[in-house]
Amino acid sequence: MPNAGRPVFYTVREAARLLRVDASTLYRAIREDSFPAVKVRTRYVVPAVALDRLIADAAESGGRVDPAQMAAERRTAREVARVTGGAPW
Repeated sequence: MPNAGRPVFYTVREAARLLRVDASTLYRAIREDSFPAVKVRTRYVVPAVALDRLIADAAESGGRVDPAQMAAERRTAREVARVTGGAPW
């Protein structure tokens, strides 16, 4: 259940501000499928859980976190689900 007052999704600009990167950098990563996002018609939104995972991974590893690796894992899970006919997660 979402936390009261905390969004479930962020706009790309909000997510970029939280990550302290330029929005165009985040848009580019999303279009390259290197950063998790959901496309709703013509707009992208970033799931709060994706940002939470980045933060947790960075805190756990104490080092660099690669969102592109997260995206690759997502693509692999989707492909496995497609081939096996199962749910991606």
